[in-house]
Amino acid sequence: METLSGLESFVRSAEAGSFSEAARRLGLTPAAVSKNVAALESSLGVRLFQRSTRRLTLTESGERFLHTVSGGLETIRAAIAGMATRDGEPAGVLRISMQLAFGLEYVLPLMPAFLARYPAVTPEWQFENRQVDLIAEGIDVAIGGGIDLAPGVVARELAPAHLVAVASPAYLEGRTLPSSPGELAAFDGIVMRSVPSGRVRTRPMRNAAGAEAHVELRARMIVNDPEAVCRCALLGMGVALVAMPHAAAHLREGALTRLVPGWYADAGPISLYFASQKLLPAKTRVFIDYLIAQFRERGIARRLSAADA
Repeated sequence: METLSGLESFVRSAEAGSFSEAARRLGLTPAAVSKNVAALESSLGVRLFQRSTRRLTLTESGERFLHTVSGGLETIRAAIAGMATRDGEPAGVLRISMQLAFGLEYVLPLMPAFLARYPAVTPEWQFENRQVDLIAEGIDVAIGGGIDLAPGVVARELAPAHLVAVASPAYLEGRTLPSSPGELAAFDGIVMRSVPSGRVRTRPMRNAAGAEAHVELRARMIVNDPEAVCRCALLGMGVALVAMPHAAAHLREGALTRLVPGWYADAGPISLYFASQKLLPAKTRVFIDYLIAQFRERGIARRLSAADA
């Protein structure tokens, strides 16, 4: 396994051009990657890299060695990933990251049947409203929207992330309902500050005809979590653009009223993110396939779309 670690550290360092970036992709420290490569060079009796303070450069021997081993390394890693089974069935701890409210409402109800089907898989959930580093943090699957795809990370779409303008019936009592998105600025606004950028988010709204309208709510309350935006609207604190995963149940129950029906903001898809389709352990592959199938069969994506409502 020390030889395999050395080979993987070498290949990732060659691809990235630095030990630091290779370490990030492998979930190791730069010192560990450098040590693995040095041990491999000592074992082979050749220098694979020319090292400088700015960048790693392959030697002529390193170029030949990379060409020889890179394809074989992927085959070995795929074989190791495929061995993560028990008695031929997917097995192991499956680490998953997702936003709390979405996970509790839409993913957790699907888990009893998943656990019955795959009893040797143990899901370990992390509830957090942030973009995780899958490789560095050892996460198998993340669920979310608006995530930047790092090298080696792929995505499978689950549902759209549409936002609709809503308010509670109590807040709207005695007020004239807006007839266009631009009129939303006249109401108290509940807005969200982006955690990564620190800016208050503004999004254009669109309708089925393709028209767009700029919407800038007059901030009366500012929070940094989408579920908190929804809770503020439920408490009658004003008008908010709320993502459909948070708003859908409250709209059905009448606790929230949708304003300017037919208009919505599109924040992109809610997706499953994972390190590689080709090298997935069995536990990860069956979870991804199961979740996508369940979202399709139960019509969850259709319920979360605001485009036709």
